[in-house]
Amino acid sequence: MSSYPLNRTKFKAQTATEAANHSTYYQKLTWQERLKVANYLTSVAFNYPENKPPRLDRTKFFARGRD
Repeated sequence: MSSYPLNRTKFKAQTATEAANHSTYYQKLTWQERLKVANYLTSVAFNYPENKPPRLDRTKFFARGRD
């Protein structure tokens, strides 16, 4: 998993409301960049390497006919 270091020179004092408003930043990104961010956050949340998601265990699921 790639590591994103904290850039301490980019700190800006702001209120909690201003800090919670991330939508303006993400709206400026292209859809490809937003997809990369989503992929990274998902890999962190589920603890797997960023570009190697775990395979689906197909033994846990089955398909049944529509009789």
